[in-house]
Amino acid sequence: MQEIERKFLVKNLDFKKEASSSNTIRQAFISRDPERTVRVRQYGDKGFLTIKGKSSEDGTTRTEWEKEISIADASQLFDLCQPGEIQKERHLVHLENLTFEVDEFFGENHGLIIAEIELDSANQSFPKPTWLGKEVTGDVRFYNSQLSKNPFSGLRDS
Repeated sequence: MQEIERKFLVKNLDFKKEASSSNTIRQAFISRDPERTVRVRQYGDKGFLTIKGKSSEDGTTRTEWEKEISIADASQLFDLCQPGEIQKERHLVHLENLTFEVDEFFGENHGLIIAEIELDSANQSFPKPTWLGKEVTGDVRFYNSQLSKNPFSGLRDS
């Protein structure tokens, strides 16, 4: 399955007033190879195993395969993951039949808030709420796989 996604920094917490739901996410990576990342995630009370292929040159498109797994299986797979776990709260904001997934990061990535929107095509138009900041689609520093080994706390210092 092809995933087409754009990613933005978030300027303020105004999105929280528009969020329809929020869930805690814990995730880590079995592989952070840019050609094929393998991620384990606990999202609320569910587990997931996700494999993502290499991103397109502009960073908007890549192959993604995801399968729901049991929490017990996810817990076992976390033991196989590389160091650098990601913890975040995901807030869902629905606008004009589209959904922004706004991730508020914790731990070493505290202070980072990223909004992602999945689209049907790379150049599809979509609403841009006032809390949406600079686009970081394709900036590998903001990929979760990279934030797990080079956290946001280090980005702010550079």
